[in-house]
Amino acid sequence: MRTLLILSALFMLAACGGQSDATKLLQIQIDSLQKKLNDTYKPGLGEFMLGIQLHHAKLWFAGTNQNWSLADFEVKEIGESLDDIKKYCTDRPEVKSISMIDPGISSINAAIQKKDLQLFKKGFIELTGNCNGCHKNTQHAFNVVIIPTALPVVNQEFKPSK
Repeated sequence: MRTLLILSALFMLAACGGQSDATKLLQIQIDSLQKKLNDTYKPGLGEFMLGIQLHHAKLWFAGTNQNWSLADFEVKEIGESLDDIKKYCTDRPEVKSISMIDPGISSINAAIQKKDLQLFKKGFIELTGNCNGCHKNTQHAFNVVIIPTALPVVNQEFKPSK
């Protein structure tokens, strides 16, 4: 019985020593994965804003051509980009002001649902003003957004398909 107790104790000690090695290996893996995570590319605020700028322009041409499906798609793309900014750019103080854009987005959504061109234009002007207001509020007034005057891409049809 005494031998069995001694063997059990030795087995327990060996198991504890093995667990420590396993714990060390797991910690090495965790550290390695954390380094990879820290080094993973994350778009900056400028990249997100450039995407929003393109969707803003495409939204204008979709709406003014009364392509309500495309307009709905583009406004949702802007919303997704704004959500991504809130998620991935938390270190930027400008993000606190991004909700200034929400009323313009709501106006655009209402116009799209009603398929109302005049309401769309009014909402788009509001959205564009909200963008500029946010830029002014965050010391980026030098970045002025306007209503597009030319197609943002030349390889897309903005008129609704029949």
